Amino acid sequence: MHVGDALTSLAETSGDFDFIFNDVNKDGYPAVLEAVPARLKTGGLFVTDNTLWHERVLQPREVSDFAVTSFNKNLYDSARFFTTLLPIRDGVSVAVKIAK
Repeated sequence: MHVGDALTSLAETSGDFDFIFNDVNKDGYPAVLEAVPARLKTGGLFVTDNTLWHERVLQPREVSDFAVTSFNKNLYDSARFFTTLLPIRDGVSVAVKIAK
């Protein structure tokens, strides 16, 4: 288990992970999505909190709104993941890595 800045932790460790939980500052969501596929095992889970972002993903106005919206679109469009969004609390996306 690693606790801390997600991108720093990924850069400072080696090996692949079975589970990665993402709850960084929302502006960083797109960068996390770029880094995670290479470090997550096939069949591994990538779980991200706040993907409904207080409903601001429906009408993004701020940088963080656009970052979460972009993250969601790119995660769902990715051929590497099978993804679902659970509409609990502020939204939780659960993605299973299905391809390298």
